[in-house]
Amino acid sequence: MENIIFSKENGIARIVLNRPKAFNSFNRAMALELQEALDDCNSDDSVRAIVISGEGKAFCAGQDLGEVTDPDKNPGFKKILDEHYGPIIKKLRSTMKPIIAAVNGVAAGAGANIALACDIVVAKESVSFIQAFSAIGLIPDSGGTFFLPRLVGFQKASALAMLADKVSAQEAEGMGMIYKVISDEEFEEEVEKLVAKVASMPTKGLALTKQALNESYNNSLNEQLDLESKLQIEASETHDYREGVAAFMEKRKPQFKGN
Repeated sequence: MENIIFSKENGIARIVLNRPKAFNSFNRAMALELQEALDDCNSDDSVRAIVISGEGKAFCAGQDLGEVTDPDKNPGFKKILDEHYGPIIKKLRSTMKPIIAAVNGVAAGAGANIALACDIVVAKESVSFIQAFSAIGLIPDSGGTFFLPRLVGFQKASALAMLADKVSAQEAEGMGMIYKVISDEEFEEEVEKLVAKVASMPTKGLALTKQALNESYNNSLNEQLDLESKLQIEASETHDYREGVAAFMEKRKPQFKGN
């Protein structure tokens, strides 16, 4: 892989978007490599947490406009959406491992919405999020029109999408767009602590939680209660549930295995 840095160690998969000179904006190659890495993580039972970040000063500036304006390299918007961003968002939500977006720099356009599709989003205090689409006459894609109103409400999402306001990390946390802001100085250390914590937790239970949250978007209350019953029974049959209860009763720290 030339456009991402992908590594796995101690149950943690790290995906680093690696086009720093282009502020980690997406071209076709990087989009396909990210999909490949997510597929690898989903099929590898040793992976218990995934963290996505960007190399250099940016997290991701969205689509590489140089690609779409190059008559020889432009894949066309249908291919970009149907083969690049659509599959990425679907894989972020269907991968049954917790995914943390460690937003280390500006997240704009598709870059912002890819972050918001992850399970937990933390950001440096110097970071900003921008729905940059309207500035060039486009609409929010990469799940932006789906996740943003659910995170911040219809009115706020509508304004952010139409006005392309720059949202500071502090503002994003305050409106519920992201989980937490971390100081620039402590960012790397705190991300490592968070990822290590998630990787040590009951992975199967987290996957079932993710499934329940995914399906809640479409279910009625009764349907969601039925789903909770089904998934809770599945969770109660795991090794980690038995270990968690035993550790609680024995007043010790649980040793989860992820299954």
